[in-house]
Amino acid sequence: MKSLKYSDITLIPNLSTLKSRSEANTSAILGGKKFKVPVVPANMKAVIDESLAESLSEQDYFYIMHRFGICPIEFCKRAKDWKTVSISVGVKQKDFQDIEVIGAHARKVDFVTIDIAHGHSFLVKSMIEHIKNELPQAFIIAGNVATVNAVDDLAEWGADCVKVGIGQGNVCTTKDKTGFTMPMFSCVLDCADSQSQIPIIADGGLRCNGDIAKAIAAGATFCMAGSIFTGCTDSPAVSTMIDGKVYKQYFGSASEHNKGNNKHIEGVMKQVPTNNMTYLEKFNEIQEDLQSSISYGGGKDLSCMAHVNWIEV
Repeated sequence: MKSLKYSDITLIPNLSTLKSRSEANTSAILGGKKFKVPVVPANMKAVIDESLAESLSEQDYFYIMHRFGICPIEFCKRAKDWKTVSISVGVKQKDFQDIEVIGAHARKVDFVTIDIAHGHSFLVKSMIEHIKNELPQAFIIAGNVATVNAVDDLAEWGADCVKVGIGQGNVCTTKDKTGFTMPMFSCVLDCADSQSQIPIIADGGLRCNGDIAKAIAAGATFCMAGSIFTGCTDSPAVSTMIDGKVYKQYFGSASEHNKGNNKHIEGVMKQVPTNNMTYLEKFNEIQEDLQSSISYGGGKDLSCMAHVNWIEV
């Protein structure tokens, strides 16, 4: 068996019918909502905060608020008038209680992401059932997983979307600490082959904008990116100066820096150079690059990526 990273493949161009690549439509629909691009910043402390979440919501970009040091009950209260309310939960007793309180107060919640390292778990099954009971209108994203069997199970348990990717993040050490991982291009190919036809979010392994096109060509509906965004000037990551250059402190959710302890550590902190762009400028760059990808793919919108061929390099 051989598995492939995004950098192991390249996409093959098709005949273009566009008069201008600016005509290409990069929008994507998830949970009945239309977003400008199929990309979401990772739900991590160094990547997203409440201020950015509100800005992205109002600009029609998808976001998922992280669950670290955040009370989802209070967040939903403050975000009730936003275009999109999107939260994360774990699978501990407190998470079950929070969902009950949100449901009891009829808080608006459009998306709930069940966010744990190993999502192919009966704990996730229980949380899916709990959310469906307490927040029946919410769109449930569950993960993370890395096999088509896991996608099939989560879909059968009631998830509306599955987040795929284990051990491929830029600050994730799961593959080294545990021996378990799956290179992302092959992971997405495998998971997108689910008979359920459930949408999937490719989480991890993106190192450049072109990898987004590769993930979509492999079958992803959306992509989640961390390091691409944490380097933005307005990211919540702490800025540091090294040899006269500005860097951002990017750390994994399972890192000691995020957990505040050294138990079950599967992440590190890295210094990411700033890209001198705001989030909105970065999203605009991604949109323009995806428009070019659509042009090379021979279509008018992202649906053409399903018909793009690829080769190993």
